[in-house]
Amino acid sequence: MTEVNGPPRVGGWTRFVTARPRLSLLAALVLTVLAVLAGSGVADRLGAGGWEDPDAESTYATKAVEREFPDSQPNFLLLVDSGASSVDDPAVAAEAERLAGRLAGEQGIVGVSSYWQAGAAPALRAKDGREALIAARITGDEKEMGETLDRIAPSYRGVHGPVEVKVGGPVAVRHEMQTIIQEDLTRAEMIALPVTLVLLVMVFGSAVAALLPLGIGIVAILGTNAVLRGLTEVTDVSVFALNLTTALGLGLAIDYALFIVRRFREELSAGAEPLTAVGTTLRTAGRTVLFSALTVAVSLAAMMLFPQYFLRSFAYAGIAVVLLAAAAALILLPAALVLLGHRVNSLDLRRVFRRGRQPRAAAEGSGAWARTASLVMRRAPFFALGTTAVLVLLGQPFLGVKFGTADDRQLPSSAKSHVVQQHIRDGFPGSPGGGLEVLAEGRATEAQYAAYKERIAGLSEVQRVDGPLVKGDSAYFTVLPKGEAVDDPAQRLVDELRATDAPFDTKVTGTAAVLVDSKDAIAEQLPLAGAFIVIVTLLLVFLLTGSVLIPIQAVVLNALSLTAMFGAVVWVFQDGHLSGLLGFTSPGSIETTLPVLMFCVAFGLSMDYGVFLLSRVKEEYDKTGDHDQAVRHGLQRTGGLITAAAVILAVVMVAIGTSRVTNTKMLGLGIALAVLMDAMIVRSLLVPAVMRLTGRATWWAPGPLRRFHERFGLSEGGAGSTSAVEEDRDKVAARG
Repeated sequence: MTEVNGPPRVGGWTRFVTARPRLSLLAALVLTVLAVLAGSGVADRLGAGGWEDPDAESTYATKAVEREFPDSQPNFLLLVDSGASSVDDPAVAAEAERLAGRLAGEQGIVGVSSYWQAGAAPALRAKDGREALIAARITGDEKEMGETLDRIAPSYRGVHGPVEVKVGGPVAVRHEMQTIIQEDLTRAEMIALPVTLVLLVMVFGSAVAALLPLGIGIVAILGTNAVLRGLTEVTDVSVFALNLTTALGLGLAIDYALFIVRRFREELSAGAEPLTAVGTTLRTAGRTVLFSALTVAVSLAAMMLFPQYFLRSFAYAGIAVVLLAAAAALILLPAALVLLGHRVNSLDLRRVFRRGRQPRAAAEGSGAWARTASLVMRRAPFFALGTTAVLVLLGQPFLGVKFGTADDRQLPSSAKSHVVQQHIRDGFPGSPGGGLEVLAEGRATEAQYAAYKERIAGLSEVQRVDGPLVKGDSAYFTVLPKGEAVDDPAQRLVDELRATDAPFDTKVTGTAAVLVDSKDAIAEQLPLAGAFIVIVTLLLVFLLTGSVLIPIQAVVLNALSLTAMFGAVVWVFQDGHLSGLLGFTSPGSIETTLPVLMFCVAFGLSMDYGVFLLSRVKEEYDKTGDHDQAVRHGLQRTGGLITAAAVILAVVMVAIGTSRVTNTKMLGLGIALAVLMDAMIVRSLLVPAVMRLTGRATWWAPGPLRRFHERFGLSEGGAGSTSAVEEDRDKVAARG
């Protein structure tokens, strides 16, 4: 294989990472141990919320009501079941009152109320008269609330004389979700690691080579946990981010290590010495890994533009794990390869299946992937139109998407807090907990409050108005909608309440108001985030290829590759198809932030594979100037690699998708589908077909941009290599 001389700075980098390989590995081991220590206990410091906009009207109103009227904001519920008796039975009432009094004396508990106290709301009694609620508020931040729940819940849950008590409420839901996510993540890692190792052995043959990507992934995951632990000191971080850390830590580390080890072994097989092979690998595949990491990081960084800390947490985790995986692949892996040398091929476990036969390398231009490329390019219009039509068709269900909020239905149907919330949802009148709250600020008279209450009671979607509860210059009303808590009428009611005239300042909160504000916040930032991803991706791909058309193709085709994922998300998780098989309860909507998260992650991974393919095509085109040969060669050299990487990453994502929490299941299975569709359909069929249709124009760039790329661009062939083959390209074109 021809060694291409790169810029001096790359040569210097090669010398730096290979000069002291043992020292580099020892330093990595020390840093990994420190990361384990720094990241210990990170899961206990992460939150289970973050879906709301912190600057929204509903967030302000929620905090104000919690501050001014803490006793009226219950987040902890005791569901009291009287069995065959009525909740009004004297023995039942006496026991319930005893429990309520005991709860009121617990540290960290305020605002205890129950159905049995004088003047209690009828909504606290079930329709069948056999269940009723005791409500209270647990004070403190998420960690303190979780500690209080752990302390008091066991002593209330269970049978107490004539009643059985179950624990529920938002705090119980969040805490149980946090616990389940941690348990599921551990199980996913136990599934993914051995299966991944087996697949890597199948790809590499050598057990030694197979262990290298896993080592890189573990370093990236442990380092990211330490980063997240540090971030929790200054900002909120979602517990869901741990799933992305594991998935991308393993997936991208394996991608990068596969690419580098594969190129290193190619150089060894061509007769290069290990040190020379590492240098060539870093100047070629190393540049590709660097560009790939940057493109993935750009897609994930776009989530920093959204105000919800749920999305920002994935940006924190994603950027950290991508950069750490790339750094480990470009620093630790070369050092290991220098030390291993030809021993990287040791422990070839495939020998037992060869029965003494020597494997034969495919001739240049032959092999399954080269034949696939030739077939696709001969029938380019058919494959381009056909695959595009299939992808668009698979994405059609997303046109019917309905956005909602994350609630207890994210949990499995057997989860204790979900059981309680479902009992309340199905058996209690007026959707308790689903009402809207109107905060009134400013001095007002009783007559003004009464007049305002009458106006909002007259709105078409209002079932009942309670209040006002007045404290100083503040008051609040509880407005119960006629339908479900977050359906379209409830969301319209939010707008109507905000538009209703009042002699004081009003702010509306509640589940539907939070959803409306979250949708507005995402809609406001979505164009900016999309523009950021597109512009930076166009620039990076231009720096890689020197072409004006290829970056545009990359963005369009990558976005097209995600249609199947979005269609499946709606068809399965919103509409409920396969819910029994996959083991989840469909809430009939998609949580508002999930499509943004899935787009950013899947788009970044799609670009990851796109860069792998384009860099090899570019390298061959710079050598020969033959466009069709470059596409065939690029697919031949990377098709199997990309497919193997996609399958391994899909295994990791499916392991994440075995989670019992619906959002995590959706994230894992959806991205697994997107990765497989991108590798097996887009990279294998659509990209070669489109590049054949665009022909030599694929590589065109105006003079100023060409000169810019010659000076600043990077590719597997090195910077400035484009101009060196202009004559060859012209000759090839003339012969054509």
